[in-house]
Amino acid sequence: MFTSFNTALSGLNANTMAIDVVGNNLANLNTTGFKAGTMSFHDLVSQSIGGLNGSTQVGFGVDVPITIHTFTQGATQSATGPLDAAIQGDGFFIVKTPGGATQYSRDGTFEVDAKGQVITPTGEMLQGWSATNGVLNTNAAIGNIVVPIGTLAAPIATQNASVSLNLDASAINGSANGTFSTSEQVYDSLGIAHIATFTFTKTATANQWNYSVGLPAADTTGAPTPVTGTLTFDASGNLTAPAATAAPLVIKATGLVDGAADLNINWNLYKGATPLITQFAEPSNPSAVSQDGAASANLTGVAMANGGLIMASYSNGKQVQVGQVALASMRNPQSLVAVGHNDYQVGGLTSDPVVGLPNTGGRGFVQAGALESSTVDIAKEFTSLIVYQRGYQANAKVITTVDQLSQDTINLKQ
Repeated sequence: MFTSFNTALSGLNANTMAIDVVGNNLANLNTTGFKAGTMSFHDLVSQSIGGLNGSTQVGFGVDVPITIHTFTQGATQSATGPLDAAIQGDGFFIVKTPGGATQYSRDGTFEVDAKGQVITPTGEMLQGWSATNGVLNTNAAIGNIVVPIGTLAAPIATQNASVSLNLDASAINGSANGTFSTSEQVYDSLGIAHIATFTFTKTATANQWNYSVGLPAADTTGAPTPVTGTLTFDASGNLTAPAATAAPLVIKATGLVDGAADLNINWNLYKGATPLITQFAEPSNPSAVSQDGAASANLTGVAMANGGLIMASYSNGKQVQVGQVALASMRNPQSLVAVGHNDYQVGGLTSDPVVGLPNTGGRGFVQAGALESSTVDIAKEFTSLIVYQRGYQANAKVITTVDQLSQDTINLKQ
């Protein structure tokens, strides 16, 4: 009889714990990246009564239930934070607490603190790789991701330039359409802009144009020395000389009056093996210009891009990759231990986390501008709540019944 009392009491405790888990799930219905917990019940060892063959077995009730977190994919929803991201697939963001503990999270809500560190809203530092001197090395060990905040981007002197254009195949030497000019803005080591002018003149020879490229005379202390030469086209209007295998033409400007270093700019006539200059029977006109220099600029923002790239935007329109988010994967994530703040830590049964780039090694893809919703299903939770409530009530009825039987047994003596 007293066994029945203890058995029912274990049922009360187990169902109470299950209701606690349901309550926690419902409380986190709107928690980003939250994974709902489910209960796993286990019976206790049975005792055999009435013989050696165990024909009559009476159980001792239910053991303390085990909470299991199911790491299914949550729905993604759009987000407005510039650093918000969601993981599509397996894997976890890696964060480090102020105390130095490594934890794992599916919550992709991030921001930047006063030191330029990318952190969670509760202060854990996001782990990954930061660019050093403009170079991002994802083969190095991961660490706190630090982005430039409130800093000027140093100017970049132009080293390569190109002009995509067509020269009029019907042009006649000495006529109005026999000369064509276009220009492109380039930058020196101080970030000061200069105008490089490209001038093309039709020669008396078919399919040939002379070129002259240089900076204004006022930009240098001495006489300018433009780069000159001849372009030769074939019968189909394709550039044949200089050949694609030839060394790039170099636009030089020495003794700049602003005190910057001398300019040495490679003028690229080809993109791979494809000529950027053609000669067809269309009016001479440029279609595109390109150069790799930039003026100094102020930082205007930092944002997450797809794939976990962290990009810095500058006032000159340039975007620079300043960080890369790392992801961790483990074979048995259900063994992770929830520690609050939407974080998990490695448990005693957890396999070693494997750290790497997103979308590699079975790790998921990082989607920018999105967040992963909670996996709590409100209908399922309410159903479970009713089941656990009924279980609690049933076990409570067993206790009251055993108590009544005990009283009846005592009354037999009277």
